[in-house]
Amino acid sequence: MKRLVADELVLSFVPDTEQRLWRTVTRRKYQLTRNHVRLQNQLEGLLEECHIKLSSLVSDLLGASARRMLKALAEGETNPVALAAMADKNLRATQAQLCDALGACTELKPIYRRLLQMFLEELKFIDQQISKLDQELASLLSRHHDAVVHLAEIPGLGVDSAQQIIAEVGAGAATFPSAKQLSSWVGACPGEEESAEVSKSHRSPKGNRHMRRILNQAANAAAKSKGTIFEIVYRRLVSRLGHNQTIGAIAHRLCRLIWIILHRSVRYEERGPSVNAKSRRHRTNRMIRELRSLGYRIEPLVATA
Repeated sequence: MKRLVADELVLSFVPDTEQRLWRTVTRRKYQLTRNHVRLQNQLEGLLEECHIKLSSLVSDLLGASARRMLKALAEGETNPVALAAMADKNLRATQAQLCDALGACTELKPIYRRLLQMFLEELKFIDQQISKLDQELASLLSRHHDAVVHLAEIPGLGVDSAQQIIAEVGAGAATFPSAKQLSSWVGACPGEEESAEVSKSHRSPKGNRHMRRILNQAANAAAKSKGTIFEIVYRRLVSRLGHNQTIGAIAHRLCRLIWIILHRSVRYEERGPSVNAKSRRHRTNRMIRELRSLGYRIEPLVATA
């Protein structure tokens, strides 16, 4: 009690009611996303058991072309040629390859069709729930639209990641006086375990597991972003530290960068070697499409000719 009165104890971060609501929605959406991935893997396993090799020819088993073929297959279509004709013209696989992959459809048992129909209905239901949560989250974070956009501009992050970060640390990261304290709370910084002025371990603290997951995913994506400063950092450190520690170092940089952008309300400026007008325009257009699909209203500042 005396230490608490003397301000020698740091209290745990307890977000307010509004931010707790953000966390509930974003974490529920993450759970649904994991369920979606799990069901997709089970669906692929079911197709492999039926000797249907569709996943080897399409990049996305739940894309538009694959969904049309799987839906027709579940409804009773048995002709591989008719199923292959439902694929999009831009699909890399040829009609002959699709027919060969779907050749086992002629002998598919009815129980497999019913199981396939169950998978498709459950996946459709999860997609609808995720879409509703996207709309709810866009409404809840409508006052912090600028913060979402500023975070989404960072390489490796997107609108969904930006919303999750704001739900975890707040719209302005006001609880954390410095980037160092935010990194320590997240657990994205090296540990300082010392005894008798001798370093025992640099293992990172546990921190907030949701933020660590987001930062690790973003760090892996940022390291693959061509022409960015994070790609340079990855290439410079990976030979000495290895992949995992390098990703941890990039996640630490991202965490400090997130604090600066949220705390100071500034925008990200890329300092990589291949920054040009075309790449910026392409990234801006992609982010605008993603924001609009999530329910945000985007209006250009200057009308284009």
